Amino acid sequence: MAYTTINKSSLHINTKLYTGTGSELAITGVGFQPDWTWIKGRNVAYDNNVFDAVRGSTKRIMTNQTNAESTQAQMCKSFDSDGFTLGTDGGVNENNTRTYVAWNWKAGTTGSGSTTGSGTYKAYSYSVNTTAGFSIVKYKGNGTAGHTIPHHLGSAPTFRISKILSNSGDNWTVYSETLGNTKELNLNTVDAVGTTTNYWNSTSPNATNFTLGTNGIANGNDVDIISYNFAPKTGYSKFGSYVGNGNADGTFVYTGFKPAWVMVKNANNSSADWTMFDVKRNTSNIMDKRLRANLNNAEDAPLGFIDFTSNGFKWRTDSFAVNGSGNTHIYMAFAEAPLVGSNNVPCTAR
Repeated sequence: MAYTTINKSSLHINTKLYTGTGSELAITGVGFQPDWTWIKGRNVAYDNNVFDAVRGSTKRIMTNQTNAESTQAQMCKSFDSDGFTLGTDGGVNENNTRTYVAWNWKAGTTGSGSTTGSGTYKAYSYSVNTTAGFSIVKYKGNGTAGHTIPHHLGSAPTFRISKILSNSGDNWTVYSETLGNTKELNLNTVDAVGTTTNYWNSTSPNATNFTLGTNGIANGNDVDIISYNFAPKTGYSKFGSYVGNGNADGTFVYTGFKPAWVMVKNANNSSADWTMFDVKRNTSNIMDKRLRANLNNAEDAPLGFIDFTSNGFKWRTDSFAVNGSGNTHIYMAFAEAPLVGSNNVPCTAR
């Protein structure tokens, strides 16, 4: 089968670096109209600000906070055909001494419907990109075990990130297939993986739905919840785990492609941050410019850290956060511009 590099308008993820201006600012060159944009200040301690097209561009949630969703008219004002427009809020656009990174994902096909499974059916809305294996679903919980939510991916998501929108004080939740359907992590904390049966109802997602238990954070009755859902795509994305070796000549993790963006959490350690790297902030190996999803800290650069290779990533540190000896670490990894065949499936790395 012949493969060609997809054109820029079909990119699924793209990272943009920019400097603030303090006045309205259009960020262009993303290559598509984003449906999920995650903005983080680099040289100052600002929150991890998350916006998506399903909730509306001005609705903010923060991965390092438990705050409820809020309307921020001067943050992400709109999603545009080649990027997004920012207002004057310092968290995303303070002045020309502040630098930022914006990670952008494309979904795009929208719709709405009714949830299924047990209990009272509830309305939901979504945006999905089946080629990229990514969907955004906003749904209402019904408080009943066995409530099923359509994700529209066409294959089972192996990684999910969700947040209750209406209540302050409730954690972000993370489902990882490699940890199992009775395990749960919190994106906003350093907590180690916990065992629970009432988040996912001890049920793994299938090709149509993900299933919820009775926990209020995942399925509170008549509570709005946002879920970001990821199904792996060969040559573009992988969501898995590895065991650290605690050595500066660290573990190699095979993905089958050269990563453009990686996030890692030591699932066994209750002091380990959610650590993020990308190829725009780190332009060559060894890569050490680090941001963390659970903290508002500015970007730092610990000695050594990670190499992105043609077919995966390799740790160059004994840090417990990413390479703890004998510990299980979960990860999300994306390639920036995969090759796509005539069957609309990304191929493996060359």
